[in-house]
Amino acid sequence: MERERRANSQSAQNGQRPHGRARQRAYLIAVVPDGDEEQLSELRELLRTAGVADVGELIQRRDHPHPNTYLGAGKLDELKAELAGSDANLVACDDELSPRQERNLEKALGLPVIDRTAIILDIFASHAHTAEGKLQVELAQLEYNLARMRGLWTHLERLGAGRIDGGIGTRGPGETQIETDRRLARDRISALKRKLENVRSSRSVMRAERERTHLPSVALAGYTNAGKSTLLNALTGASVGVRDRLFHTLDPTTRLLRTGGRDYLLTDTVGFIRKLPHQLVEAFGATLEETRLADLILHVVDASVPEDELLAMTRAVEDVLAEINAEAVPEILVLAKADRIDDERRAELQRRHPGAVLVSAVTGEGLDALMQRIEDEFARTLQDVELLIPYEDGARLAELHAVAGDLEREDTPDGVRVMARLPAPVAARYQAYALSRPYA
Repeated sequence: MERERRANSQSAQNGQRPHGRARQRAYLIAVVPDGDEEQLSELRELLRTAGVADVGELIQRRDHPHPNTYLGAGKLDELKAELAGSDANLVACDDELSPRQERNLEKALGLPVIDRTAIILDIFASHAHTAEGKLQVELAQLEYNLARMRGLWTHLERLGAGRIDGGIGTRGPGETQIETDRRLARDRISALKRKLENVRSSRSVMRAERERTHLPSVALAGYTNAGKSTLLNALTGASVGVRDRLFHTLDPTTRLLRTGGRDYLLTDTVGFIRKLPHQLVEAFGATLEETRLADLILHVVDASVPEDELLAMTRAVEDVLAEINAEAVPEILVLAKADRIDDERRAELQRRHPGAVLVSAVTGEGLDALMQRIEDEFARTLQDVELLIPYEDGARLAELHAVAGDLEREDTPDGVRVMARLPAPVAARYQAYALSRPYA
């Protein structure tokens, strides 16, 4: 212990950070209405993912944050006293702050202040690896920062001060610089939106190519770090990267799932979170579109968390699904990480969520039951069809084998007579070959 103390002391003398001490140490603050159970656990986990340590927290109970300083005057004085005795070198807020609130807090506290949105954007920036992901993150960051450019050049605005009426001659270089920066930012935002529109078009082409194969699509949706990527790997044999951190998956990953003699496309998308910044929902529109256009959603929830937290996570995901107009897509609730819960919790989950499927991607528990549920969901939409496929359209026959699984076929002089059960949307695509017309 004494050796470690001397090492830390020597490090301090050399201007280095003492061993084991985080470079960024945040004091957490939040405003919560009476009756809400806000424990700041999610903000703490966000900071951990971003590499920031937490050294304390302060929660104020009030209906709405103060419009100027977020916290009320009394709580702000209390926070100053707490910060004086802490090791914090920044303050982290659990809500998105207005530019005015952020400036006033920094002025009152004498420390940098970051809000929830800035933390999430920073995590996204560090986790974005593909060109599309980087474009989406940059767009969200620019839109977030655009309103916060005021004040960066106030030291130059004084050059235009001292005039009586604020009219001609008062436009100092500070104001000019702000306008220039904003114009450059808006130009870059427009350019990014054009690039992302091209990405959306390219993704639509790829999606159309997948639809040409008539394979049903299943999307994995859920709270970040709920176990979606691990489940994708377990169901498809893929090797998608998995880490115990928030927002590890940003770019959609699609793999082939075969069950019951049929092929399905299974897509893992970006995880959701409570108070997901609107900038991210807009910027990741092309990615989230994979969820909206799916035939079935597997809503993955971490079953190892307490019930109230599970319900809060479920509501947060449902809110985002509604925001992207995906609430009408059929959905199966998947309770993941069953290997982490005891028998008492299992019984509680079965009682509270009777229609859910309990699975463990680690042990394989419940995976067969989940695949059976997927088959059953699509079976409800199946129609009996009788088709005559000309011999020259052998490719369509191969497609039918992939999407229909088991089918009956008979070679006739005019072509191959096929009897199969197909999902309604797929059946409609083969209407030109139909011998009978079951299409309503």
